[in-house]
Amino acid sequence: MPGPIQSVERAAAVLRLLSGAGRGLGVVEVGNALGLAKTTAHGILRTLVDVGFVVQDEDGDYRASPALADLGRPRTGADDLRAHAVNWADSLAARTGESVRLAVLQEGRALVVHHVFRPDDSAQELTTGASLPAHACALGKVLLASAPVRLRGRLPAMTARTLTDAAALRRALTAVREQGWALEVEELTTGVAGVAAPVRDRGGLVVGAIGVDGAAGRLVDTRGRPRAGVVPAVRQAARSISRELGARVEQ
Repeated sequence: MPGPIQSVERAAAVLRLLSGAGRGLGVVEVGNALGLAKTTAHGILRTLVDVGFVVQDEDGDYRASPALADLGRPRTGADDLRAHAVNWADSLAARTGESVRLAVLQEGRALVVHHVFRPDDSAQELTTGASLPAHACALGKVLLASAPVRLRGRLPAMTARTLTDAAALRRALTAVREQGWALEVEELTTGVAGVAAPVRDRGGLVVGAIGVDGAAGRLVDTRGRPRAGVVPAVRQAARSISRELGARVEQ
């Protein structure tokens, strides 16, 4: 088995030191307390500042961030996510000709925080604010694939094609993590399919999902596979939003 990772141990030590100091500490003080070279201490402190675990005051001293007490909540809120996603969602709708939705995980369900109508003259209903069963939609599968959610027993069926067996859903979520996108065909609504991809923040945490949904006949072929161009378009939009949030993602 691999041993402890020294950089993580050092970062943890810095956080413990700052949390218990009761005042701001300079780089030299941190280095001396932990036996670290000034350059090493400075690098760790700057990284911790960048990820929001440490703050630097006007005198240049470092303190543990109040955000450490609130690690259970997502760093990127729904409003911030929506603000960064609006232009990319519009572009995705124009590129695919389908409806686009942005969602976050809330109490095990996919909460739609932004919805762009399909760019045609058909009658459509705004679903912003809707809470969707995560196991039955592409947006939700993306969110569940990266969430510490326990799936057990039988899940509610929305249509005859909904995955209701928890073990089968866990296998599907493994595939979502490996391929980087999710597909749903008539699992939430008969005749409708969806494709979604994860949106990540600076640290790589999945903070949302963006996807398209529309008539199954337009989005998938007769074998239930996404039609050409749909998956790349969705993934590109997700990567673009992620980059705006500071995530390091491939081009």
